[in-house]
Amino acid sequence: MVTFVLDGEIVRVDAVDPSATALELIRTRLRRTGTKEGCAEGDCGACTVLLGELEGESVRWRAVNACILFVPMLQGKALMTVESLGGTHPVQRAMADGHGSQCGFCTPGFVMSLVGRSMGALGSDAPVADVIAGNLCRCTGYGPILAAGEAAPIEARDDRAIAQALRSIGPAAGSGWFAPRTADELASLLRAYPDARIVAGATDVGLWVTKALRDLGTMIFIGDVADLRGIAEDPGGVTLGACVRYSEALPALARLHPELGELVRRIGGLQVRNAGTIGGNIANGSPIGDMPPALIALGATLTLRHGDTRRTLPLEAFFLSYGKQDRRPGEFVESIHIPRPAPEDVIAITKISKRFDSDISAVCGAFALRIEAGLVTRARIAFGGMAGIPMRATACEASLIGKSWSEATVEVAADAMALDYQPLSDLRASSDYRLAVAGNLLRRLWIESETPTEATRVLAHG
Repeated sequence: MVTFVLDGEIVRVDAVDPSATALELIRTRLRRTGTKEGCAEGDCGACTVLLGELEGESVRWRAVNACILFVPMLQGKALMTVESLGGTHPVQRAMADGHGSQCGFCTPGFVMSLVGRSMGALGSDAPVADVIAGNLCRCTGYGPILAAGEAAPIEARDDRAIAQALRSIGPAAGSGWFAPRTADELASLLRAYPDARIVAGATDVGLWVTKALRDLGTMIFIGDVADLRGIAEDPGGVTLGACVRYSEALPALARLHPELGELVRRIGGLQVRNAGTIGGNIANGSPIGDMPPALIALGATLTLRHGDTRRTLPLEAFFLSYGKQDRRPGEFVESIHIPRPAPEDVIAITKISKRFDSDISAVCGAFALRIEAGLVTRARIAFGGMAGIPMRATACEASLIGKSWSEATVEVAADAMALDYQPLSDLRASSDYRLAVAGNLLRRLWIESETPTEATRVLAHG
């Protein structure tokens, strides 16, 4: 049984298929058809709903994609759909008055994203354009929608009744699924079910069901494991629990280095960042995940746990080959530590994609160089999209270390990338394009570090 709060009332759902989506439940069993299915992959935002969870004595809301959210992930949460607004919310009035809707299919999703902003939901302190970057509309210009978002007042909600209802809901499990609340409980479950599918945010695993129709077997949902949700900042760097969501991590990562903050801002739409976790992205091992190259370049380490035993390894050593990571049966990612760059380090992180927002990278490159007295004394360079795993450019690094930071050195190092990578050609980019881009990112870093004003002019005008 899955228990959650809907519009202040406790709802209990029996006979839950753990791989059924929340969108399925909302539309078929709850008969709330305002929430739409557009893409079924978390890209268009037509299925946007708000989820609330206890945070101390209050309720913290976040906009998420219902199409790739599994029903057990509603356990112990509050759910708000477009029907919850009653047609009278200021965002709805602003959309209607400003002609922000045409066919109307995408409108409920836009409304829910903007309502989240008006409530101060997770990640909604960003500009309106960032808040709705995960919502797509084919009919109309975005101007009236942006204006509606700006016009809606930011108002705190009185969620005391919802908080009280949430406090009355205990932990749960069902046939074929578990939802542990502590890391010790998770470790115990994985010893009993070492082959179980671990699900954190489901932003990728959800597509395995909606697109590939895969049977995920026994599932362990870890989004509510409190001791995997911590963020610790100190002079040595930042340590993130494996279940820290992107939106939650963004402020700490931006303080660590602005380039990290800008990278996170472009990972998916807000709904994806509100669900997806950095630990889950790493454990999933995608060769085109955006965070691993940046974290590898910065020297991140990973802590894995099996039972009561822990081991720590450099992040780059976790990725073995396409689809294979150094994670043993029953083992899980516990935390990620990212060292703080030195003030003199030169850091650059660049995502290359066809769309600026909500798009998968063709290439993601990350550079962390130390240049002292004109010489490169340290170099860590990593790319995603260039191999079957996120991988360091070791030949390129060796061509830089101990050499003068000069155009001639950079040209040799850029050419050395062909020794590091033999990228594939696919729908996002050709092999030649990827190699050219990788080299050009290093060249751009040199230009910008040497003559920032001129570099800006050249890049702006070609």
